[in-house]
Amino acid sequence: MRGIVVVGNGMAGARLVSEVRARDKKARVTVFGAEERAPYNRVLLSNVLAGTTRADQVRLHGPSWYTDHNVTVHLGTEVVAIDRETRCVITADGGRTPYSVLVLATGSRPVVPDVPGAERAIAFRTMDDCERILAAAKEARRAVVIGGGLLGVEAARGLAGRGLPVTLLHLKGHLMDRQLDQEAGQVLGDTLEGLGVEIMTGVSVTGITDGKVELTTGHVEADLVVAACGVRPVTGLAEDAGLHVERGIVVDDEMRTDDPAIFAIGECAQHDGQVYGLVAPCWEQAAIVADLVTGADARARYRGSRLVTRLKAKSVELAAMGETHLTDADAEIVSFTHRRGGTYRKLVIRDGRLVGAILVGDPATVGTLTQLYDRGGPLPADRAGLLFPALSGAAPVSPSPVRMPDAAQVCRCNNVTKGQIRACWEAGARDVAAVAAATRATTGCGSCAETVGGIVEWLCEQEGASA
Repeated sequence: MRGIVVVGNGMAGARLVSEVRARDKKARVTVFGAEERAPYNRVLLSNVLAGTTRADQVRLHGPSWYTDHNVTVHLGTEVVAIDRETRCVITADGGRTPYSVLVLATGSRPVVPDVPGAERAIAFRTMDDCERILAAAKEARRAVVIGGGLLGVEAARGLAGRGLPVTLLHLKGHLMDRQLDQEAGQVLGDTLEGLGVEIMTGVSVTGITDGKVELTTGHVEADLVVAACGVRPVTGLAEDAGLHVERGIVVDDEMRTDDPAIFAIGECAQHDGQVYGLVAPCWEQAAIVADLVTGADARARYRGSRLVTRLKAKSVELAAMGETHLTDADAEIVSFTHRRGGTYRKLVIRDGRLVGAILVGDPATVGTLTQLYDRGGPLPADRAGLLFPALSGAAPVSPSPVRMPDAAQVCRCNNVTKGQIRACWEAGARDVAAVAAATRATTGCGSCAETVGGIVEWLCEQEGASA
């Protein structure tokens, strides 16, 4: 019997299965996952590495979820081919599973430096990788993290937080160069160095030997090497099946490939020339496809996502959104830097609207600026007041539930507002775990957990209940 088949049981695939079941309790659903583990929140692996979250706390589905929801799951099973003519997927053991709708959620794989000794490095991508790094860290005297992007910064901070001397190597001139301008990257580097991470930018790795990472300019001693050099979409299955593949699997606004029966979502998909590597777009795409394949909303379309990057590292606050690299020649720039204080703030404004922002060291204005960025509405004439609302005489920007309107978005990953949390609380959810179970707030990148907790506590205080 044919049904919906999902290849990939990571954050995109697992979310799609949940979204389908939320709309259709009877549809036949089969999911294949290459990993033997039940799906988990990959975004929170840096928290597991840092020791602030346990591995069992990042699971997306418990052991009985599939049985309880009548979903057929094949863990540790690799799909190796798609037979488009007969509409079947073929697994490594030769098994064939027919489909009426196929969704590819194959994700991405880590990029490892193409240098001698690369096999000595541990990629930081999966829970197995995380466990290998933690096991090695117990015996290591010094660690090197290769790659100063978002994941590399989080990995370096996590290992340093465990007391291990860490050197962070980055090819470009400043950290997180895709999201940050040079000044913000320098402030971030200063902050990390203050937390025990040695920063080396503009360096190229030429090899990894026993106890050393070789550079063009010398070497760095290390008996633990972590590779966080970015990812590449996994497109081989689609390419072998003759689907249109560029950097990712090319899809239209329905997330449909050039085969009408096959969709692609998440990090393997390329929509309008863009491949998204953050969780929020992946989950938005999953909801669109679930609407279409179940018939819940035949008009559902994906129009792209407005990206907000949040760094999840203890004692390091950072958010970046939109077109952060524009200069005074391209847009109106409002900025403030205090390197010694670890603070950098930048607004990028074009045609009177916020098109980008960077905030390092002070998260207080993130919520307000994210809403302005998302809505694309006109900004007030007092630009500096957006960065320093208290100094401008405006009401202080605060995550306080009292000041937050019900329409304010609290969880960006799951598009949950304060009003939805209030409604959930009124329906009986009296703690963060219950709110998360009902709304999925906090289950993405986790950066909204403190705000959600504050809202729940405030609601309980209003009613004289105990949080």
